[in-house]
Amino acid sequence: MTSAPWFPGSPGEDAPEEILAALRRTDPVGLAQHLGDLAFLLQGLAGDPAELFTTEGRARREFSDLLGAIQASRGALDSLETRAVIALQETTRRERWEQARDDAAHEDAATPSRSRIEKEADGSTVTDISLITRRSPHMAGRTLASARRLVETLPRIMSALAAGQIGGDAAYASAVLEPDLAREVDRVLGERLPELDGAGTRRWRDAVATVAGELDPEGAALRHRRARRDRHVTMTPGQHGMATLTARLSALDAQQIHRRLSREAERRRAAGDRSGHSAVMADALVDAVLRPEEGAPPVTLEVGVIITDRSLFSPDAGDVAHLEGYGAVPAEAVREQLLACTTPPAEGERDPFGPDGEAVRVTLRRLYAHPTADELVAMDAASRPFPPAMRRFLSRRDTTCRGPFCNAQIRQYDHIVPVSRGGPTSLDNGQGLCAHCNKKEQLAAQVERVENPALPGHRVRWTGHSGAVRETGPTPLRGPSGRSGSSGRGGASDQGAASDRGAASGRADEPGGGPDDGPSGEQRRL
Repeated sequence: MTSAPWFPGSPGEDAPEEILAALRRTDPVGLAQHLGDLAFLLQGLAGDPAELFTTEGRARREFSDLLGAIQASRGALDSLETRAVIALQETTRRERWEQARDDAAHEDAATPSRSRIEKEADGSTVTDISLITRRSPHMAGRTLASARRLVETLPRIMSALAAGQIGGDAAYASAVLEPDLAREVDRVLGERLPELDGAGTRRWRDAVATVAGELDPEGAALRHRRARRDRHVTMTPGQHGMATLTARLSALDAQQIHRRLSREAERRRAAGDRSGHSAVMADALVDAVLRPEEGAPPVTLEVGVIITDRSLFSPDAGDVAHLEGYGAVPAEAVREQLLACTTPPAEGERDPFGPDGEAVRVTLRRLYAHPTADELVAMDAASRPFPPAMRRFLSRRDTTCRGPFCNAQIRQYDHIVPVSRGGPTSLDNGQGLCAHCNKKEQLAAQVERVENPALPGHRVRWTGHSGAVRETGPTPLRGPSGRSGSSGRGGASDQGAASDRGAASGRADEPGGGPDDGPSGEQRRL
């Protein structure tokens, strides 16, 4: 173990400010030595904590504070790792360039192009990152690309990561845009950090997509078309004779397939299949592809799509669409399908829904948004269970589970204030949760609906037994500039449209129920 002269030998020997100042004066070698000292201590404690984690006679608060300190340290280390990765890349590029110049005796004609040298250097950097961090070469390459975007274009996100305000997954979810657009997204999201305090990775991706789509609607459409060209199916071998089959599809197609398999799993379980829901979905996929039933009755799949009317009919509006159970997608990804669903064919043209087109064609209905928060509002009920229409509304308002940092799909509908304590069956007292988060009375010390003047809209505060507090809100339909009316784009004000899309022509309603159906599996078309 190396020795650091100013490293505190006992509590109070050096003030934290003095240690910080000394660290800033050191070089990478010195910082590595001191982090090595710390790693030695932490690895020793992790390997043999002795009586450190003995619970007898200790308060619960001691361990929750320790966990909080570990989390804060992780954010700081993630931030330092990001900067170290970029420094390694730049140093490797410089050394390779200097070596190439020396080999060519500094003759320009004999020196390879700088771009070629940097590409080769980046390959070496990726290999080093892979070996040092134990990531696959593919993941190491993605780490390098995302780290550069974070350092160069997302200073506010980097600061939030270093301060422990967001996790590494959320930070890297933001690093997917071109530099100029990324800087604007960084500015907007930096101002929205309090609003996103309890957001999971999926909601962070939604926030990035929503803001980016509003700032650069044309670019959002181009990015979708470019990404769609990369659709593919891959198979990854697993352990114990299993494998993972992955399909990269458009969000709408993927959501429809997932909904179809989920509905089929519900039907089979209702018929007596005792396997888990996900396992039955896998069986249904295998049967559909390898053992399709001849003459199987057609089905209608409902996928909730929330999109502002101006974005539906005006490609340059900049508002993103939201798929129920998925999140934000570029309006370009659903506009063509929605227009086809809602526009009767011209005389002489073939109806894409076949002879039963008029019966299965969906209709748009306008859903009014909150005047300041741009979220769906309305509806009340006298019954204890949330009725089907209200459950559907909660699914589309909340998009994914409202539990802090949860990325799961909505499976259940919760009274924030339980009915046993007088809570009404209303949208204001309702939220969509996954099965795990719906055990909130056991998981958290308190879950309550709160009014936050700084963050208008449907806010829910979760307080853990350790005292940690997080607030969650539904995914806004539009970004801040759209809500404030400063985007300068014409069209509708605060109204949106929702659509349920049938997945193929000439299909009847599918039996079985999903999370947005009634107890009997009844489906209602909008």
